[in-house]
This record gives sequence, structure tokens and C-alpha cells, in this order.
Amino acid sequence: MLRNIGSNWVLTAATIAATYLLTPFVIRTLGQDGYGTWTLITAMTGYMSLLALGVPMACVRYLAQDVAEGDTRKMNETIGSCAGMYLLVGGAAVIIGLVLTLVFRAYEIPATLRGEAPFAFAVMVVQVSAGFIGLLPEGIMFAHHDFVARNTVRVAAVVVRLVLTLTILSLRSSLVLLALVQLAVLVFDFSASMLLIRRRYPAVRLSLGNFHWPMVRRIFSFSMYVLLLSAGARLSFETDALVIGAVIGVAAIPYYAVANSLIVYLMDFTISIAAVVAPMATKLNTERRRSELVDMFLKWSKISLSLTLAAGLFLVVLGPRFIGWWISADYEAPAGIVLQILMISSFVFLPVRGVALPILMGLGKPRTPTLAFLAAGILNLILSIALARPMGLAGVAVGTAIPNLMFAGVVLVAACRELEIGVVPYLRYVVPRAAAGALPSLAVLVWFKLGMQVQNLVGFAIAGAAMTTVFALTWVLFVYRGDPYVNLTPNIARLRGWSRA
Repeated sequence: MLRNIGSNWVLTAATIAATYLLTPFVIRTLGQDGYGTWTLITAMTGYMSLLALGVPMACVRYLAQDVAEGDTRKMNETIGSCAGMYLLVGGAAVIIGLVLTLVFRAYEIPATLRGEAPFAFAVMVVQVSAGFIGLLPEGIMFAHHDFVARNTVRVAAVVVRLVLTLTILSLRSSLVLLALVQLAVLVFDFSASMLLIRRRYPAVRLSLGNFHWPMVRRIFSFSMYVLLLSAGARLSFETDALVIGAVIGVAAIPYYAVANSLIVYLMDFTISIAAVVAPMATKLNTERRRSELVDMFLKWSKISLSLTLAAGLFLVVLGPRFIGWWISADYEAPAGIVLQILMISSFVFLPVRGVALPILMGLGKPRTPTLAFLAAGILNLILSIALARPMGLAGVAVGTAIPNLMFAGVVLVAACRELEIGVVPYLRYVVPRAAAGALPSLAVLVWFKLGMQVQNLVGFAIAGAAMTTVFALTWVLFVYRGDPYVNLTPNIARLRGWSRA
């Protein structure tokens, strides 16, 4: 399990590295208005992914169950049924994309971009529509717990996107060309993944001849919950750009988008855990290994909180200055406050999103997290609109943070109840030592900010290295000392013994 999650983390690290290089480059190349318009395009077309109807997560869940049971016939029926549904919704997405084009034209797009922006929007409609069938290879590989091979392809796709973006935008600044890069990367990812599947899983048959209506009904009964879950996620994390564009202005979107991107990529680290936890929960539940399921819940919840603290403390203390150095000095204040508000709420939200939610989904208990996420998304939209004008970007961030905290509380209680463990024992194991252990690292970061006045890459690197060292020592010697699930002290003792030998 750790190997699979580790490969997800490598992918996330590669994606973050590419974003680190591309974000300031794209902002400089397209300009403030151009980048704001591009963010608006991706936010609007991103809503079309809801047409997947939750099939990707349902596909992984049922395929994982079929693989665990060794039922090849049912596995291929699930694959064929999912493929048929993907093709249907892809066709529907094209039609809906045409309608969304009219909505997009209603925004006040800068005059210099009104010519090419609709064409870029159209290309992204095609990319999202084709992306539905592009989800199938990932579902097949995740169901086989083959995360390493899948993530190798995805890392290669990140490199392709990086190289194409840098090369093409250097030759010509164009929203249309940037959209075409996304489409090209999708084609590469799908082709490489299908080649791997044919070589690694000879029993897999991707054929519409295996389309099976009873299987479709089975998938659809579960996927409708996932659809609502995805709708809640969209409302929580991708509506803000639409609200800002409508209430404050397109030019303000990049300030929020830059800060939010750091939170989203941190969330990807926790979702890397979720991607493995969900099918593993299905497997353990199918094999009636309930005690191991509880152990996994507790163990990975604490690990998820630890990772969130490690990165989150840096973002809260030094994140605004980093943004000012990374993008531009005028980004530090407006983007920095957004980053701090979102990150503080993420200390609670991310561990639940990364572990508790996928366990419930893997157990086939999607109702509570789905309704909670949908309610949080709707509340986010209402609060963001209400607070955007009086509070600006900070109001939009507050409108996102409050519902996320409420969602985390509801889902945590539901997961503890399903696994028949109390919330208090969960909190007692996961939180106190991690919270106390975070204080030395926090002190180090505050000293670097106020005492050393770090302002450049070298300073950020030294501060990060110092904090990481203190964090690691604290976690080994205190947070995980004597831990029933992850006790690192014996491993340190072995290393000392080897060093003396």
C-alpha cells in the first residue's frame, strides 16, 4: 500500500514542479487578463466533467471487487458498460459545451482576447468531452492496484505538457494553442495507458460487446451519489473563479487562482492516499477483514494529518512571501491572505478528505459524504457571493473555508460510526501528539520569517530544510514514539546498530 501511495506522491511532486515552472511563465506570456480568462475557461469547462455521473469512482469500486473475487466475466462487463456510458456522456458534453459557450460570452472578456477566447473555449470543450473515455484506463489499473505503472504514464504526461507549453507559448502567446496542448496530452496519456493494459492484463477486454444493462444499473445506482459528490467538490473548489469574475472582475482571478493552486496540490497529496484507500477498503471489506480496515483508517488519518501539517505550516507562515517572490511582489498581499485562510481550514478538511471519505466510498456508503459535500458546495457558493463584494478575495476564501470545516465534521462522525469506533478515541489517537509536535516546527518558521526576514529562494530553501529536519526529529522521537501502527523508534535503533557494526 505504501508503494502505491508513494507513486501517487511522486506524481503529485512532479505536477507541483511543473506548475512551479509554468504558472509564472504562463502569467507573463498571456498577461494578467489572459491568465484570468484562461482560468475562467478551465473553471467553466471543468463543470462538464460532472457529466461523468460518478462513473469513474463507481468503475474503480466494482472493478476492484471483481478483481478481488477473480471474476473475469464480471470485470469485462463492468469495463464494457463503463466504456459505453463514457461515450454517451462524451457526446452529451459536446452539446452542453455549445450551450456553455453562450454563457462564457456573457462575461466581460478583455477586448484583446474576445477573438480567440471562444475558440480556446471550444477546444477545451472537445478536450473535456474526450476526457471521459480517457478515464477508463485509470479505472482498470487502479482496480488492479497497479498505481506505479499508471503513475509512470501520468508523470510522462506532465513532462510532455511542460515541454509543449514552454515551447509553443514561447513561439506564440495564444489561448487556443494552450488549449490544444491539453488535448495533445490527453491523447498521449490514453494511448500509453491502453498499451500498458494490453501487455499487463491479457484477460481485460475493452469491448462495447460487453455492455450490460444490469451492470449499468448497478454502476448508476452508486455513481449518482458520486455525481453529487463531484458537484459538491466543483462548487467548493472551482466556483470561486466564476464568482470572482462576475462580482470583482476577471483581472482579480489570478490572485485567487495562484493561492488556491497551492492548496489544491497539497490536497492532491492527500487524495493520493484516497486513491489507494478506497479500493483497499473495498478489498478488505469483501474479504471480511474488518479489524485491518479500522487499523488502516486510524493509521493513514494520522499520516495524512502529519503531511498536512508539514506542508501547511510552511504555507501559512512563509507562503505569502513565497508567492510574492514566485509570481510578483504585488501578489503577496492579496494572494497571501487567501492562502492563509484556505490553509487553516485545510488542517481539518484534508485528513478527512484523504482517508475518511474514501473509506466510506469504498464500503459502498456514499450517502452521507455525498450530501455533506453537496451541501458544503452550495453553502460555499452562497457565502462566496455574499462576502465577495464587502471583503474582496478574502471573503471568497472565508466562504470556502467555513463549509469545508463543516463537511469534515460530518464525514468524520459518519466514518467513525460505520467502523464502530468513537470519535473521541479517533481524535485522541490522531490529533494531540501531532498538534503538539507541530509547535517546534512552527517556531522555526516564525523565526525565519521575523528574525531572518527570508525573501528569496535560498532563504525559503534553508527555512524549509530546517523546518523539515525539526519536523522529522519531532515525529520520530515524539509523535510516533510507541505508536501502535507506525512506531519509528525501532527502525532508528536498527540504523544505529548498523552504523556501529
